[in-house]
Amino acid sequence: MKRLMYLCILIPLLWPFSSISQNNLNPAPDSEIGITEMLGDTVPGNIVLCNEKGEKVILKDLIDKPTALLFVYYRCPGICSPLMNGVAEVIGKSNLDLGNDYQVLTISFDPTESTELAVKKKNNYAGLVEGKNTKDGWLFFTTDSLNSALATQAFGFRYKKAGNEFLHAASMIIISPEGKITRYLNGTYFLPFEFKLALVEASKGQVGPTINKILQYCYSYDPVGQAYVLNITKVTGTIIILMAVIIFLLLSIKKVRRKTQA
Repeated sequence: MKRLMYLCILIPLLWPFSSISQNNLNPAPDSEIGITEMLGDTVPGNIVLCNEKGEKVILKDLIDKPTALLFVYYRCPGICSPLMNGVAEVIGKSNLDLGNDYQVLTISFDPTESTELAVKKKNNYAGLVEGKNTKDGWLFFTTDSLNSALATQAFGFRYKKAGNEFLHAASMIIISPEGKITRYLNGTYFLPFEFKLALVEASKGQVGPTINKILQYCYSYDPVGQAYVLNITKVTGTIIILMAVIIFLLLSIKKVRRKTQA
């Protein structure tokens, strides 16, 4: 398994020889579940949220510094908990000043969830972070169905309701102080270096590609298990293509040498 993971690093070498394209790394626009990166887009000014005091606020008005935005639902029994644990962990490891250098906004896309539940979840996850200003720097919100749809569409976050639960992917969306979407950090674990780099670039308004796109190619989101799993079929197929290319190059070189000797 580890060998397959290491081989993911070789995948960029195959892009000229295969049908892999940049668009393949994101789900198709009509896919029900996943992330479509809206890099360079600006946060709309018509998205209304409900803050921890029960007050109505405009999302764009909240963004005055580099911002990491998460879409979750607070009753989620699956991927939301690992996602927010990962956020709490990287906040704790970061040497940036939460609340001053950047902020984190967590938005429930489930319109049935209450402000009280949002505050409860905030207290739970804030308790995992020591020495950081989570009171002012990590804010939790709820919203209604209309604004939930506006927000998730604006950021390319697609989910599907399944009974009383939702099937969805996990991503941290980075936004510049001017409201420009600059980076997506997908998954539930975040490297402190990548996290800091994304925020520093956002402070300058720099839009960058997702660093872990290669891993996105190697891993697929399983909506049933609500987890990212290694796509062995895709990786194995890529390895076969790589071997075929190597064999073809070796035979070509050998043929040229024979002609030269003759």
